[in-house]
Amino acid sequence: MNDQPVSWLLIEKGWEVVGSDGEQVGKVEEVEGDQDIFSGLLISIGLLGKPRMVSADQVAEIDESGRVHLSINSDEAKRLEEYEPPAPA
Repeated sequence: MNDQPVSWLLIEKGWEVVGSDGEQVGKVEEVEGDQDIFSGLLISIGLLGKPRMVSADQVAEIDESGRVHLSINSDEAKRLEEYEPPAPA
């Protein structure tokens, strides 16, 4: 792989998300982070259903080709809990 690792700040909606087994898991819906702290990604697995939260520690590599590699395999990623936004304060 010739793609150089890049900062989480460059991740955009629509980037491909790949499991540790090389299987495509889904697409980035939203990047979760605050200032310099990356907390994770919301990813869409299919056309229907709520996005799933991938925590920052489950992201193994981000490359400039628009791909995010996870440290978990595609089956584990597909079993992540659906994201529930926090209730308004």
